[in-house]
Amino acid sequence: MASEKSRVLVLGGTGYLGKRLVKASLCQGHPTYVLQRPENCMDINKIQLLLRLKKHGAKFIEGSLSDHESLVRAVKQVDVVISALSSSDISTTATKLQLKIVAAIKDAGNVKRFIPAEFCIDPARHVHDLEPAKTLNVRMMDVRQAIVEANIPYTSIAANCFAGYFVPNLCQLGSLLPPKDNKVSIFGDGNAKAIFVDENDIATYTIKTIDDPRTINKTLHLMPPENIRSQNELISIWEKLTGKKYERSTISSIDYLAIMNGADAIIQFGITHNYPIFYEGGYLKSFELKEGDKEATKLYPDVKYTTIEEYLKRYA
Repeated sequence: MASEKSRVLVLGGTGYLGKRLVKASLCQGHPTYVLQRPENCMDINKIQLLLRLKKHGAKFIEGSLSDHESLVRAVKQVDVVISALSSSDISTTATKLQLKIVAAIKDAGNVKRFIPAEFCIDPARHVHDLEPAKTLNVRMMDVRQAIVEANIPYTSIAANCFAGYFVPNLCQLGSLLPPKDNKVSIFGDGNAKAIFVDENDIATYTIKTIDDPRTINKTLHLMPPENIRSQNELISIWEKLTGKKYERSTISSIDYLAIMNGADAIIQFGITHNYPIFYEGGYLKSFELKEGDKEATKLYPDVKYTTIEEYLKRYA
């Protein structure tokens, strides 16, 4: 007899990644719940999205991140909690919300797995990045430490680079669409390798972990082999798909960091977050899986992930 699927609660279920996590959870047969927060009751876009998720089979649990007791009641109704709340808030708000979730899970005492809101390059490897990215990575590690101290079973997802933010625009700043003219900026020499992952695949791999004992208290790295590419390779793939030829101009590390001068906090975060991806040989230059790390495509070879070529064809 097949084991019963874990019940899943997604916090931030109407967000960019959250809605994909809800759909992936439903697709994999899990009873899936979305936290319906009173502070969103006047947001028509979120209400409409909630109704669409309900049509797919999602159920709602009322609760507020600012009401500890209501959050505990919500958590007690499920086996797995996934936080898809934004972790890139420059203020301390995101960290405080994550710690509130940790406190509620600890008090509920029933959760078999918690997936914290990381979904980025592994913060454990980037606590020495430039500011303000460094501070955000340190805060995510503070949350991870709180999870460990609370003795909550967890899995961290190192999703690397969301394809939607890096692939269609060929890593260009200021737009998420392919360049309209035939000019592109190259960061460094353009040969540093990065890992680009389709957001739907991020959701699929995440849900795969929740009943898998191999991933408990581990970090799952999403490293699809065909998607480990350099910026130059991205551009060449796009050129082949479209028949266009792009004029490439190089941006030095000094000029790249100078973009932060006078920029708002979000831009500064983006620049410093992306710096180790494109410069100094890239963050994969000396990357090795450590004890406690798992790699998604090896654990779940049945998942057919979206390749860079397939992703770019949507825009061609």
